[in-house]
Amino acid sequence: MTQPTDIRRVRARRPRLLDLFSCAGAATVGYHRAGFDVDGCDIAHRPNYPFTYHQGDALTYLAALIGSGEIERYAFVHASPPCQSKCALTVGTNQSQGWGGTHVDLVAPTRELLDATGLPYVIEQPNGRAEMRKDLTLCGEMFGLGVIRHRNFELGGWTTAQPAHVPHRGRVRGWRHGRFYDGPYVAAYGNGGGKPTVAELQTAMGITWTDVREELTEAIPPAYSEHIGRAFLAHTALEAAA
Repeated sequence: MTQPTDIRRVRARRPRLLDLFSCAGAATVGYHRAGFDVDGCDIAHRPNYPFTYHQGDALTYLAALIGSGEIERYAFVHASPPCQSKCALTVGTNQSQGWGGTHVDLVAPTRELLDATGLPYVIEQPNGRAEMRKDLTLCGEMFGLGVIRHRNFELGGWTTAQPAHVPHRGRVRGWRHGRFYDGPYVAAYGNGGGKPTVAELQTAMGITWTDVREELTEAIPPAYSEHIGRAFLAHTALEAAA
């Protein structure tokens, strides 16, 4: 039988991860499932965030952690900085229709601070023109999810293999240019136009702890970060054995 001291010893071996721009914690949950203890940071109040988090500007917080040396508590950093000015929707449909406004691009300053930590890291972005390496691209069909949701990841200080892309089984359900299309995937963005209900979004993405539509549409499925977290832990285990 496992004794309390054994449980504490196992927990102590879990590496700690910092999730910046954490939103409601979809990436956090995936990393926790992979074997990390996770702290989040987001500028907005996130009462649905399932673990410990700091409310504040992510880059200011990261700079403070570096300056104080507290960053040494962490083994890995995940960051999903805003880059709406160069995402596919902004530079495509929204731009052609004259929609949207001024957006920030925090990818470069985020990378600069992440490099200063000396820690391995991941920067996550949607498809678009963000100035980043696409070292890894993940899709919902790789994990049998009800969303396509391609996401690109730049890996800092470590590498992993790119999984084979699985062919899509059909279209994303919803209205396109006045015509309704049915399909096995829901559109995890926006509202109206045949968009899914909150319950459908939760099921499609594997997210149960928030029912806030904005948080769901901004999230990456936890399956993505669980895959990345397990890949990183396997990478470090190989390095330790070498």
